[in-house]
Amino acid sequence: MDKYGFFEALKKQKIAAVLRGDGAEVLTAAERLVRGGVKILEITFTVFGAAELIGEIRAKYGGGGVIVGAGTVLDAETARTAILAGAEFIVSPVAAAEVVRLCNRYSVAVIPGVATATELLSVLENGADFVKLFPADINILRALKAPFPNARFMVTGGVGLENLAEFFRAGAEAVGAGSNLTGKNADIKKWIDLVHSIEK
Repeated sequence: MDKYGFFEALKKQKIAAVLRGDGAEVLTAAERLVRGGVKILEITFTVFGAAELIGEIRAKYGGGGVIVGAGTVLDAETARTAILAGAEFIVSPVAAAEVVRLCNRYSVAVIPGVATATELLSVLENGADFVKLFPADINILRALKAPFPNARFMVTGGVGLENLAEFFRAGAEAVGAGSNLTGKNADIKKWIDLVHSIEK
């Protein structure tokens, strides 16, 4: 899948599950999420053996329309490792220009992290098509959308069922959710139903 196909899928699905923990926890959570209807899985590079897990999860679920990518990518070397392992998209918590450039070189979707207008301008000028607002903040999202109305945001870090709709109303096109969605007691169906009921 090229980067434009991924971004279309992200805008349609509106949600990416952010997976952390040890390998067994990630595999168990991935199975539970896919069974529950989540189609976009982000395996963070804080997980030991993340590259191998990306390959394993993609091999198991990729044929069913599930898209598997890498998160917490801080540099170009890690981005390349993830891509070679089969990652279909790359997410970073920081405005890493080298990561954006490398992903664009290989037409792999990349979502760099921003928290300020200066960071946002920098990654947009380096070719980012989508950005991650991290940590998620309603007021910052609204403030950034004013001077950058065409910027496309995925918000991550602090997203829950209680504020999900508000983030979309403030201008988010997608959300990344960690333990609130991926935890063993999370109501995945409620997340899916709420996300897809939101009018943009």
